[in-house]
Amino acid sequence: MGKLMDGQRVDGVLVGGGIMSATLAALLHELMPDFSLSIFERLDGVAQESSEAMNNAGTGHAAFCELNYTPEGPDGTVNIHKALAINGAFEVSLQFWSHLLEQGVLPDPGSFLHPVPHLSFVWGDGNVRFLRARHARMAAHPMFQSMAFTEDPKEIAAWAPLLMEGRASGQPLAATRVDRGTDLDFGSLARMLFDHLERKAPVALHVNHGVEALMRTAEGWRVRVRDHATGRVREVLARFVFLGAGGGALPLLLRSGILEARGYGGMPVSGQWLVCTNPAVVERHGAKVYGKALVGAPPMSVPHLDTRMIDGKKALLFGPYAGFTTKFLKAGSYLDWPRAIHHDNWWPMAAAGWHNRDLTRYLIGQVLQSQEDRMEALRAFVPEAQAEDWSLAAAGQRVQIVKKDPKQGGRLEFGTEVVTAADGSLAALLGASPGASTAAATMIDLLQRCFPVEAATERWRAKLRRLVPSTGCDLAQDPERLQAVRDRCDAALGLGGSQ
Repeated sequence: MGKLMDGQRVDGVLVGGGIMSATLAALLHELMPDFSLSIFERLDGVAQESSEAMNNAGTGHAAFCELNYTPEGPDGTVNIHKALAINGAFEVSLQFWSHLLEQGVLPDPGSFLHPVPHLSFVWGDGNVRFLRARHARMAAHPMFQSMAFTEDPKEIAAWAPLLMEGRASGQPLAATRVDRGTDLDFGSLARMLFDHLERKAPVALHVNHGVEALMRTAEGWRVRVRDHATGRVREVLARFVFLGAGGGALPLLLRSGILEARGYGGMPVSGQWLVCTNPAVVERHGAKVYGKALVGAPPMSVPHLDTRMIDGKKALLFGPYAGFTTKFLKAGSYLDWPRAIHHDNWWPMAAAGWHNRDLTRYLIGQVLQSQEDRMEALRAFVPEAQAEDWSLAAAGQRVQIVKKDPKQGGRLEFGTEVVTAADGSLAALLGASPGASTAAATMIDLLQRCFPVEAATERWRAKLRRLVPSTGCDLAQDPERLQAVRDRCDAALGLGGSQ
């Protein structure tokens, strides 16, 4: 950790010590090695909020199993456009991590990534028809051509025995499986990136430091920072600022005063997991199994039975169960939401709330759930689940984006979005899923928007192609390049055979 001086000048300030800031810092160092950075994290260590293992899905979001990425139209047609975009973005992350492993920046893939099959599982005639149609559309595309589909209960039992034991016979069932799935510990990955950058790059990481205010001046951004250990307040001058503090990014974006921030608001959504405490049960499941979300549920609440590696130990989680709090961060304040309501976003937030009444009812229902209610939801996946084998644990905190809408007044967004100042001097990351899995692609897009002059040079483009060989290529439209990229990543990351 470097010493922070009042009035210090740096090239960039990154707010938040999670996977997004770690990825952006690593990319900046690769592309502009002399670019000096100060990184501020308000907690006493990095990656303790959204990037921490229990606070996110841990899934390499590649759209293999997440059914909310493939919506069904009124005519029964399944739209895979978003799935293709997310899968392509995840491939960018895999390429970047492969490069970092090959260069020795990361020690070994097992320190943050583990191969885990990705399954979708549904029941009921309508859902089976949907999954069948989804598989037909996706398996016809090179990105998903190895996706297997079955309606055979015995085959489903072979893939995931806990799903079938004790299940009534005769129920329509269907599942898909992709073996090239992953489980990711983004907290571990972020910590390793920060450790490397502090040793090798002009990077100073300051924990227990919270950014309180931003002011644009003729010289750049004047950033006011409080040292929570001493109470001392200092100012840092930076020509570029990134707000990557999870739910804490929105309040800072609104305080920045940039025109592009007007009308943005947020709705906080909390979560909880049921965590299996019986090692014998944990060992009998080895997959990430996603189902269909309830009507009105936010994407972060899509139910899944999830094999995880947390601190090197295998775990089994089910959920998440959504809840509501006015905090924007787990370690935030109950005043976060009220303080983020401004004169130019109150109407979009009110309109979005009105048009998402199903979500409001869903959240109220989730808050009022008993432990038996939660077990009933689990038993839809694991019919023989025993209450004594499962305990409740807090999951992460998310802030869903609210934006102005010319027709509705305001609308709720469920994705990840980057907001940038017109001059590229400030950028903020808002939203949730798919989030961390697409960090590399999201941060590369951010850099190209914020550093357009540098990004236009052949030197920059050549460096990017070295970091991410598919740069400038649409993998969804180039099967041969896709296969070559996957072969390289599979070898570097220890994944199963390419698709």
